[in-house]
Amino acid sequence: MGTKTIVVTRPVGQATQLMEAMRGQFQGATTQILSLPLLTIAPKASKDLGDQTLEALQDADLAIFVSPNAIDCVMRLIGDAWQAISKAIVPIGVMGGSSHAALIDHGIGHEATPTPIIFPRQNKQWDSEGLWTELQLLYPHWVGRKVVIFKGDGGRDWLADKLKDAGASVQAISVYTRIPLDVESPAWAAITNLDMAQSLWLLTSSEAVRYLGTVIKSHLHQDLGAATALCPHINIAQAAKDVGFGRVLACDPGDEALIASSKRWLNT
Repeated sequence: MGTKTIVVTRPVGQATQLMEAMRGQFQGATTQILSLPLLTIAPKASKDLGDQTLEALQDADLAIFVSPNAIDCVMRLIGDAWQAISKAIVPIGVMGGSSHAALIDHGIGHEATPTPIIFPRQNKQWDSEGLWTELQLLYPHWVGRKVVIFKGDGGRDWLADKLKDAGASVQAISVYTRIPLDVESPAWAAITNLDMAQSLWLLTSSEAVRYLGTVIKSHLHQDLGAATALCPHINIAQAAKDVGFGRVLACDPGDEALIASSKRWLNT
């Protein structure tokens, strides 16, 4: 059997820890692990945005961060401890374990009076739908409640719509942008000679998948039909099918699930 290739498509900062864990787990396997950061996270850093963020949080009943990137960007904008920015402690909702870990890294949740953090406890539910299930247990009624959602440009509005339908006042603030990997980037070079039939693509963003499909078709002129995609969400899986992946595998969200599923693929 020839060398198998795992392509990690996360932004560089998010990919490093996963790739290191994989190399540790897959020692002895005939495997190469490539990084293809399809999107780069670019934080927004204007004073006006910082002021808008602080003002929005003064009377918020809940702050929601859609990703670890959103957490890092907001904490950089406010430049202070979470509980120092408002008179009342603002509870936080996040969608998964990586965001929960990012909050802990910023000292949130471990204060003298811990900030309430709401997130799905089962990694199978680490998405907007899972967080909404938890949030419905937080308040019996949402009418009159103010929710601030910190996100990147674009993305899903499903959770915001659910909160609005329930009567909440929702303010969405974009704190970062996503920049597609330049088609002239050297990172694409390793893909041009890739044996697609021996490749597993770890896909964690629908937007990134759609961009990949555009580049593969318009610039690299390759066929994804022989390649396998590994996707931690149904929407990402559908995007992978749409751009032409011949085989699409599903797994739970989180690095542990990605590693376990990659290991099973290696052993087939």
